[in-house]
Amino acid sequence: MTDPARHRRRPAARAAAAATALALVAPLAACGSGGDGGTPTINLYYPPEQNLQKVVDDCNTQAQGRYRIAYRVLPRQADDQRVQLVRRLAAGDTGMDVLGLDVTWTQEFASADWIREWTGQDRAEVEEGTLAGPLDTARYQDKLYGAPKNTNVQLLWYRTDLVPDAPKTWDDMIKQAQDLKAQGKPYQVLTMGAQYEGLVVLYNTLAESAGGKILSDDGKQAVMDAGTVTALDQLRRFATSGVTSPSFSNATEDPVRLEFQSGKGAFQVNWPFVYPALQEADPELAKKVKWARVPGIDANTPSKVTIGGVNLAVSAYSTHPAESFEAARCLRNAENQKFSAVNDGVPPTIERVYDDPEMAEAYPMKETILEELKEPATRPLTPAYQSISTVMSAILSPPSAIRPEQTADELRDAIADALESKGVLP
Repeated sequence: MTDPARHRRRPAARAAAAATALALVAPLAACGSGGDGGTPTINLYYPPEQNLQKVVDDCNTQAQGRYRIAYRVLPRQADDQRVQLVRRLAAGDTGMDVLGLDVTWTQEFASADWIREWTGQDRAEVEEGTLAGPLDTARYQDKLYGAPKNTNVQLLWYRTDLVPDAPKTWDDMIKQAQDLKAQGKPYQVLTMGAQYEGLVVLYNTLAESAGGKILSDDGKQAVMDAGTVTALDQLRRFATSGVTSPSFSNATEDPVRLEFQSGKGAFQVNWPFVYPALQEADPELAKKVKWARVPGIDANTPSKVTIGGVNLAVSAYSTHPAESFEAARCLRNAENQKFSAVNDGVPPTIERVYDDPEMAEAYPMKETILEELKEPATRPLTPAYQSISTVMSAILSPPSAIRPEQTADELRDAIADALESKGVLP
């Protein structure tokens, strides 16, 4: 799982989105890969993305009849996407070719032998100019199993009419919010604290920012070192500081966005999708909102912010692997990444795309995004991540009940148990 914000569509195209989704969802029986000797059909299973069909059409034109990509829209929710992919791959389904995988799934799918390794020129083309953080999410046992198509990272959004400068640390932000509260002004620090992946993302950002390790470097052992305990203490202090929303322990991405738009918040830690949404919902408030790097733990150490995104993988059961790799390379090339960034709000993984003039209007915050992406936090890279995420979100919830040392011990034991489960449905 990762940021549900990556699935948000531009409101002006909602009707078109619904029509496109209905047109693209085909019965499973109709999803074969062209085994009749004609033009091969490369079935792309990918989350809903409003303008991805235009990218698919352009790649089909570029293929000049050698193959045809068919966009099969996965469910909107990440958990539902994973269930569909896992069930079909576990059954050896040959009707799937290119797969859009959440960045937390690549190691799991690779360890289960469900996806093919990227090698030779295919690998070289993917690695050329791609940001290191997204590439890390696409590797398993020093081999490349995914091609990062887009990434994502949270920012701090703050009201310039309430605070002149962005806080550097969470403690600074809490203090500023408490001062605003005492003055009777909007003060809340809004972010995701419900028992789901969003809470794991928040904690992972705090842990990495504190220099902590949840897992060993090889991903095989639960560590939960001093830095992770510091992060637990920071999360507890935030949750009990009196500056969160009353709904913090139930908050997810879009309700957080809406609460900030209502004028209650002075700060918001959320994904970039909030920027166009705020401009449309309240242009006057939008003029007062700026963005900055997510606060860190120590004022002299920049934060490390957890990344999201999608990797393109080729199914081990595809009957057209060569065409599938070529199709995947086209779908995530620099020009198409720029198109998707500008039109669908999904940040590129190829660094040079950020320098394109067309990015300036769509991504006025692009420099801050790129700054965070160059020093990112990745979630624990392990085939057992799904199980780890489930137990972590349960133990961390509600954040106000965290007892740093005891909670770290509980997490260490639960994560050690979760590491024994790989490549299976939770």
